[in-house]
Amino acid sequence: MNILSIQSHVTYGHVGNSAAVFPLQRCGHEVWPIHTVNFSNHTGYGDWGGPLLPAEEITSIVDGIEKRGAFPQVDAILSGYQGGPDIAEVIIETVQRIKAENPQALYACDPVMGNEKSGCFVSDEIPPLLRDKVVPVADIIAPNQFELGYLTGHEVGTLEQTLGAVRAAQDIGPRTVLVTSVQRPDAPEDRIEMLAVDGDRAFLVSTPYLPFKRNGSGDVTAALFTGHYTETRDAKLALERTASSVFGLLEATYEADTQELQLIQAQDVFANPPLQFSAEEL
Repeated sequence: MNILSIQSHVTYGHVGNSAAVFPLQRCGHEVWPIHTVNFSNHTGYGDWGGPLLPAEEITSIVDGIEKRGAFPQVDAILSGYQGGPDIAEVIIETVQRIKAENPQALYACDPVMGNEKSGCFVSDEIPPLLRDKVVPVADIIAPNQFELGYLTGHEVGTLEQTLGAVRAAQDIGPRTVLVTSVQRPDAPEDRIEMLAVDGDRAFLVSTPYLPFKRNGSGDVTAALFTGHYTETRDAKLALERTASSVFGLLEATYEADTQELQLIQAQDVFANPPLQFSAEEL
């Protein structure tokens, strides 16, 4: 599969394209990254160097790819952290241009805005653009619970509420919704769940809860699900493969007690995860 990934880039550590590209490649996919920012490190450190890339530079790269005759070869477009608010229109136009030449191509949007613990950590202009312009043209979205609640305006405290919010998100546009972290009061305290809904079918997978958080894990999750779903068109299988790999990565990172994901050290988990988790249909 050929995946065009439009996301942030950091030199130190693993978020955005620096988290998404290698796992996809390790699974056997060709990845063409376009960077929306070129930072020294992720912004969670509190300081960083490097620029936001303006929309015209992103468009110039897309134009160059088109000149190579590559658009018909793109199986999926993946977008994540957008940097400046001017990037949204570029992503939408890129999706439209590629789908004009390959209608089978999928667009997967990871609507990066924030999380329950940190709140919203992007520019105030970004969330409305994602909700009103980007998500409506997506085939797949991969929000966390916090982001799903913002996109839909729905409560997401229980599984039933989360499913209702997913249906509201589908009404906006995407057929497939991956909720990357589901926490609910009636779930076991030592487990965390992911939910994938594809059309009318919903699947839930549970993995052991590890008491820590590392930036970039959502980027890896969205990338792997995009790759597996694009390849198989099977949401249950894509969810199972994604959960198995992400748990393996997080377990290795937790055991190493490092601030950054052990993306390289644990690379075998992307192709051959040691634990295989099964999803149940709801």
